[in-house]
Amino acid sequence: MILEIAEIEIKPGLEAEFEANVAKAGPIFARAKGCKGMELRRSIEKPSRYRLFVQWETLEHHTVDFRNSPDFQTWRGLVGHCFASPPAVEHAAQVVKGF
Repeated sequence: MILEIAEIEIKPGLEAEFEANVAKAGPIFARAKGCKGMELRRSIEKPSRYRLFVQWETLEHHTVDFRNSPDFQTWRGLVGHCFASPPAVEHAAQVVKGF
């Protein structure tokens, strides 16, 4: 399992719209090949900063299948205008599980 972590800075005043559009995008992620879950978290200290966490079966399910799909364009159409800057995206693999 691969965890996509996207740090996203939102233009001031567009936070509520961004959150609503991420919620609308739930079905896009639910039907994406290899996607196992998605959640959005908002920073307490920096309220215009969010982290989107998406679980993928493989890296390629995100970087190849999803990014090359029409649904990716739909996703970006929903939220892209809210971005203050391009998201910083990285992928992580679990190496230790706590409890």
